[in-house]
Amino acid sequence: MPGTSRDVVFVDGVRTPFGKAGEKGIYAQTRADDLVVRCIRELLRRHPELPPEKVDEVAIAATTQTGDQGMTIGRTAALLAGLPKSVPGYAIDRMCAGAMTAVTTTASGIAFGAYDVVIAGGVEHMGHHPMGEGMDPNPRFISEKIVDPAALVMGETAENLHDRFPHLTKERADAYAVASQAKVQAAYQAGRIQKDLVPMATRSAEQGWGLATKDEPPRPGTTLEGVAALKTPFRPHGRITAGNAAGLNDGATACLLADAGTAAELGLPVRMRLVAYGFKGVEPEVMGYGPVPATEKALQSAGLSIDDIGLFEINEAFAIQVLSFLDFYGIKDDDPRVNPDGGAIALGHPLASSGVRLMTQLARHFEEHPEVRYGLTTMCIGLGMGGSVIWENPHHSDYGKGADA
Repeated sequence: MPGTSRDVVFVDGVRTPFGKAGEKGIYAQTRADDLVVRCIRELLRRHPELPPEKVDEVAIAATTQTGDQGMTIGRTAALLAGLPKSVPGYAIDRMCAGAMTAVTTTASGIAFGAYDVVIAGGVEHMGHHPMGEGMDPNPRFISEKIVDPAALVMGETAENLHDRFPHLTKERADAYAVASQAKVQAAYQAGRIQKDLVPMATRSAEQGWGLATKDEPPRPGTTLEGVAALKTPFRPHGRITAGNAAGLNDGATACLLADAGTAAELGLPVRMRLVAYGFKGVEPEVMGYGPVPATEKALQSAGLSIDDIGLFEINEAFAIQVLSFLDFYGIKDDDPRVNPDGGAIALGHPLASSGVRLMTQLARHFEEHPEVRYGLTTMCIGLGMGGSVIWENPHHSDYGKGADA
């Protein structure tokens, strides 16, 4: 009933393998909209119990909404995926947290009663649309000192975060990055990541047609010595390198969300329940600190503390961004609860798509850890923001009993 808050559940999530942006990347000759269409089709294929006409909305995020990422991509992707013409869609942008915002916005509609089932996701083809393409920042940002000039260069904001927390050294950032690579390699060897991936047809002038079945960015065998020797492009003798930051990537994600009652009626699986979310702003020049106040806001809304969180999926835009979050909460750099299968430093970060990757990985960890009740997905966002979403594990013995159980 509209006006009555309802439980929102995460039914399933998928993604394309992530590629390296550029002429030599696996998706150099693949359209951005085709990436997200493939994800939507896979969700429908995996869930024949869901009549396509039952989808009430398709919200797809893209940071650079032009070319093959423009034209209200939520609607165009829905049509291209074969959903009935009665299914509406729209585009959304909150930079890196685009897919996360697609989830929280449509989830709010489900909780209110406006929707029963939605598809939410994101896409970013940074090879076709580099970060900042066509951007025209208002000159008042600089002339009136509304933001520091560094706010417009993400690598510089990460260097600033190192300045603010000098005890979070480059050595610690490099060690964290090497560990992320190793965890991704181990997860692939164990067959865990493959479950989330949708094989994607590719084409190149040199090799013709192909099939992408795994992420392109990971660098197996990465060593601390190798990472330590990399150049620091944002500052002479700086601390941010290509080794301790996410790269420039192409990829797409999509997930199914539903009202808990509708999921039960249709026989849809429940992989997580949305508990609370929060977005918060910080100084744009230290953009990476955004997850801290966003998490504080989400925890307060949920009536939980950080000690209640048993699994963390933190987007690794930069290692220093993750370390500053862990440092605030007194969590060790190598805590096994944090990004158990690695993160964006190894897997890649196709901007607007990454939020659903975090959620899909957390859902998989919940299945493997029924003893964990609550998990967190969180990420920093360009121009000084953070976003955090708290989820409950349906496999836990106290699932659905309230935070005091």
